[in-house]
Amino acid sequence: MSVLNVEKPAFMAEEDIAIFEDAVGKFFDEHASETTVAKWRKNHCVDRDMWTKAGEAGLLGLSTPEQYGGAGGDYRHEVVLMEQLGLKGVDGFGISLHNAIVMPYITHYGTEEQKQRWLPRLATGELVAAIAMTEPGAGSDLQAIKTTAKKVGNQYVINGSKTFITNGQTANLIIVVAKTDASAGARGTSLLVVETDGAEGFERGRNLDKLGQEAQDTSELFFNEVKVPTENLLGTDEGQGFFQLMGQLPQERLNIAVQGIATIERALALTIAYVKERKAFGKAILDFQNTQFVLAECKTEGTVARVFVNHCIEQHLAGKLDAATASMAKYWVSDLENKIVDRCLQLFGGFGFMNEYPIARMYRDSRVQRIYGGTNEIMKLLIARTL
Repeated sequence: MSVLNVEKPAFMAEEDIAIFEDAVGKFFDEHASETTVAKWRKNHCVDRDMWTKAGEAGLLGLSTPEQYGGAGGDYRHEVVLMEQLGLKGVDGFGISLHNAIVMPYITHYGTEEQKQRWLPRLATGELVAAIAMTEPGAGSDLQAIKTTAKKVGNQYVINGSKTFITNGQTANLIIVVAKTDASAGARGTSLLVVETDGAEGFERGRNLDKLGQEAQDTSELFFNEVKVPTENLLGTDEGQGFFQLMGQLPQERLNIAVQGIATIERALALTIAYVKERKAFGKAILDFQNTQFVLAECKTEGTVARVFVNHCIEQHLAGKLDAATASMAKYWVSDLENKIVDRCLQLFGGFGFMNEYPIARMYRDSRVQRIYGGTNEIMKLLIARTL
């Protein structure tokens, strides 16, 4: 049981899930030590062989069917992985995007040939995945994208630029959101799969200098007359991209909430341990009423968040998680994550401002949770439509 004292719900308490959780924790202990993660932060990129190791350990394609090389699990396994990333402080490893965002696009919308062609290689780590939505002039408003994919004979020719792309320096399979018919609005958007190895006209721009998430290779990407065969259109019909995106965004937003509650739990555990040991005016910091009240409030709010996230996971497993509830989870948990991490940092005093302390890194890394996956302001607009 975690610092929040919330028992695992029945659907997460099955023996095989517990065994898997233990295996994931041991994998990160072995391959993502504090020293290793510090090196990733210094290099602004996770080592490429980490993906191969994850593939060998069966951690790629957790919810992908076995017939396509995946582990044949379900979203619970993705949740375990995301929680262990947060609880173990494995900064910057974009495996949850690879597993729980990109691979499901291919699983849900790809043709049989596309599934057979890409999913097994994604499951081994031969291919590392990214999805290129955001552009310099288009973020939350996906209908405003300018990247085009024009059909010429048996190929699509892609032109445009993308930014803030997770796994951008490493990925060699990228789902690109592009306009195949600029006059058709949302119905003119399609998803094209680009295998970047040897792709003429494809360029990686800067590995972006960010406020946090230093180990994550978040990048600019450029497509200059990049040609892909027509069979790289995800699915069978043009113009389905916007609807494919909308279908998968609830899971992406739930992912952010899952990551947020893991960060909350880690922040509280680290802070409680610190205030029990740190002394001031002859007594432990925890003995001051202010400390007790702050942590009591944080634990209460964290408990409410954990229960709500568990509810959302259960709804999603049952196929009942609607877009508005996913938006609630994304915005509210990420807001709370930032609030609790900030309050915990304050209890560390001057040490909380030092980068060598995990709480300082968590403070920086958490900030983007309120932005990506759709800003929290957009989440509120989506919720408001249900009023």
